[in-house]
Amino acid sequence: MRILITGVGGFVGGHLWRHLVEVTPQAEIHGTVLEDHTPIIGRVNVHTSVDLKDGERVRRLLVDIQPECIYHLAAQSSPSKSREPGGAWETLETNIKSQLNLFEACLLLNLAPRILVISSGDIYGNSAAAEPLTESSPFRPRSPYAVSKAAQDLLGLQYHLTEHLPVLRVRPFNHTGPGQSLGFVAPDYAYRIARIEAGQSEPVLTVRSPSVQRDFSDVRDVVRAYRLVMEKGIPGEVYHVASGKTYSVRSLVDTLVSYARRPIQVEYETDDEGSHAHTGFQVDTTKVRQTVGWWPEIPFEQTLLDVLNDWRQRIRISAQP
Repeated sequence: MRILITGVGGFVGGHLWRHLVEVTPQAEIHGTVLEDHTPIIGRVNVHTSVDLKDGERVRRLLVDIQPECIYHLAAQSSPSKSREPGGAWETLETNIKSQLNLFEACLLLNLAPRILVISSGDIYGNSAAAEPLTESSPFRPRSPYAVSKAAQDLLGLQYHLTEHLPVLRVRPFNHTGPGQSLGFVAPDYAYRIARIEAGQSEPVLTVRSPSVQRDFSDVRDVVRAYRLVMEKGIPGEVYHVASGKTYSVRSLVDTLVSYARRPIQVEYETDDEGSHAHTGFQVDTTKVRQTVGWWPEIPFEQTLLDVLNDWRQRIRISAQP
């Protein structure tokens, strides 16, 4: 089995290749990174300086690898960055063009690998639906990032219907875990707590929008879902990847603070205007459970402890002379 992971050097890509190495030891695994340097990734053939927006480069890559499975993770993954000046077009171009180049190269080379397209629960926006979100719920994107993910989702369906590519789609909701960069809620607060513990910051934590709720999963559960959908999913179909539970920012921070090694004063700000539109929705995960037999296994509390321990280790290393 020849497997290609685009964006193998990213947060999710790193967890995915480690999972695949463990459960598919005989697989020949390839991965792409945009950077020039060669990262050390065990048992993965890393292809550097691969800009997926370059159609000819993508074609040469697929000629060399002849993949039977493609996990397409490479993307501009920050909603906030997509709202910055110039960020909208950069996000749309990166996420849509890269996927189109993969599809078109497969058609040109007469390849038909199973392709996993990573959409996002962000395409539903601030849903106020009384019933849990299902895969047929309407799109309500609220950022250029969400629009790009909706486009990737629909292009995956279109190329399956019209070009008969065996495309599978997943819509993951919020996921976190060790290795995630700053700019996301769990690592941001874990980083601040780890700095307080290390004496690098005052023992006061200010929390914005504490009532905002999200469906959180552990990234290690998420990559296992990706593998199961790739193996057992039905081409053309789309699957939610989520815990089916919502957690408030307040509960997330309270859990992290409960692990702190020194007292911390927590100050909760008043919720931002309109933030209550983010509260209360639930995600229906019936389809992924029944079709591929996936459900989350790692408790939310363990995920948060692992995120905090990861930042403790990073700060310890950065403080060394």
